[in-house]
Amino acid sequence: MKATMLRVLKYALLLLIVVLVAGAGFAWWRTGVLETTDVKPNVWMLSGVGSNVTVVATSEGTIVVDSMALVQQGERIVERAQALTGTPVAVLINTHYHLDHTHGNPAFPIGTKVVSTDRTLEHLRTLDGRWWKDSPAKDLLPNYTFTDTWSARYGETTLRAIHPGRGHTDGDLVLLLVEERVLVAGDLFFNGYYPNIDLEAGGTVAGWPETLDAVLALDFDTVVPGHGPLATRADLERFRDFMRALAQQTAAVVARGGTLADAQREVDLEAFGLRRVPFAPFLSRSFVIERAYEEATRKPS
Repeated sequence: MKATMLRVLKYALLLLIVVLVAGAGFAWWRTGVLETTDVKPNVWMLSGVGSNVTVVATSEGTIVVDSMALVQQGERIVERAQALTGTPVAVLINTHYHLDHTHGNPAFPIGTKVVSTDRTLEHLRTLDGRWWKDSPAKDLLPNYTFTDTWSARYGETTLRAIHPGRGHTDGDLVLLLVEERVLVAGDLFFNGYYPNIDLEAGGTVAGWPETLDAVLALDFDTVVPGHGPLATRADLERFRDFMRALAQQTAAVVARGGTLADAQREVDLEAFGLRRVPFAPFLSRSFVIERAYEEATRKPS
């Protein structure tokens, strides 16, 4: 009986190891899978595990916005972008500092022009500095930064990068493809999902709706969100309304002396139908209310 039990345990352990290895292998394979969505002529959205990426074909080279979370993903992005456009990458733009938008940077050729806001570069060096301290990562940090706006023309394509204000962090940019009327929103817009709110990097719930008002003043009809499917202006307006409801309802709870538990019970976000981001289940209703409550009760420094 004892020998039989040992054999059963042995086989069970072997089966567990096989399952774990297979699961890890599938997860690693899945990170290299990119789905391509046609946005406009010469503009594509790449999506997979992590953030969305935008690829733009111009007669003076390819523009790529964001690079996902792994060097392996960055390699696939470079390959796919060049296959779609037929030209090498001329510019890589990072919408903000989070690793799921930047850690693919080292897969790009050294010497690539990398654009971000000043604050994003500062956050990369301070909040994520250990990862960027050695080559090739340090060679693909942003090497062209701006404070408020940056404009450039590549062939027939006009790029306008704008820091519209605080929201997801205090350094996010949006990119307007002027002729195509396409907005690349980064994580200032989670389409259909609860957003990440990085208060530690200057993010704000209360100020996010006003920032999106500034974005909505731009001329566009199609939106590439940081996460979620390709969107419209109306989708972005709905997300702005969600952020406003979150901020106002939580502030009302705080104003009458309510607790976090009160806010979790009373703040009503059901009408917006948001769900958790795949592979980031902590981004939930509970999370966004907690962040809004934390900001609303924070003492001025």
